[in-house]
Amino acid sequence: MQETYGLDLAQTFTCGQCFRWHPDGRGGFTGAAGGRTLSITPAEIPLLEKDPFWRTYFDLDTDYDALREQVCAAAPALREAARAAQGMRILRQDPWEALCTFILSQNNNIPRITGIITRLCACLGGPSEPAPPPGPLRQAADPHPFPTAGRLAACSPEDLAPLRCGFRARYVLDAAQKVASGQINLQALRHAPLDEARAALQTICGVGPKVADCALLYGLHRMDAFPVDVWIRRAMPMYLPGVDPLVFGDAAGLAQQYLFAYARTRACG
Repeated sequence: MQETYGLDLAQTFTCGQCFRWHPDGRGGFTGAAGGRTLSITPAEIPLLEKDPFWRTYFDLDTDYDALREQVCAAAPALREAARAAQGMRILRQDPWEALCTFILSQNNNIPRITGIITRLCACLGGPSEPAPPPGPLRQAADPHPFPTAGRLAACSPEDLAPLRCGFRARYVLDAAQKVASGQINLQALRHAPLDEARAALQTICGVGPKVADCALLYGLHRMDAFPVDVWIRRAMPMYLPGVDPLVFGDAAGLAQQYLFAYARTRACG
């Protein structure tokens, strides 16, 4: 496992939490976040600590050793899974981007999700942010940043037709309108009780418990959220029979990621 400073790029980018990063053929990854693009290899991970934006995005200041021990203490059966994925980090993604992305992910596969998001940014993203300050990292301004809720709220279903996202277009527009109008305040959901935050997100057309929890975990870094998809639904009785996700407390999201990665690995080989 290629791991430096507690971060494994492959484990972090391929665990289902993000869709704008891809292998670059050099043993690293290239992707975009926060109006920036970045190309990064495992050897360059120490450079992230010198850039405040990427240091925050990769969650380098969180003690994952302590969280991993919390997970294993609550469910010793997850110790092997946690050890296998110990380089995984929960990225601190933009809340609106995460919500929109996981709405688009419903009943979809990763190549199609990636294609839809690429077309979304190309068609409706922008304007570009200023270039990041010069430094040792290979980064630049994103020419096609993720569109804001306000930009999408002004769109019609016809405007989203080129994305080829089907029934999800109506859900995206409803989410954009509710967020842009302030009817849903994503930042306020960082501190709301989990049930209240989940219920607020589920007032968006097409958002159920799974998408709400994904938005909370991956966009608002609510580590007490435990998204349940088909993989987790199958894995829980196999690996954690009788375990209530509440036992993981504020490490529930990390426990879910360990279980998700372990179940997929075992299923694939």
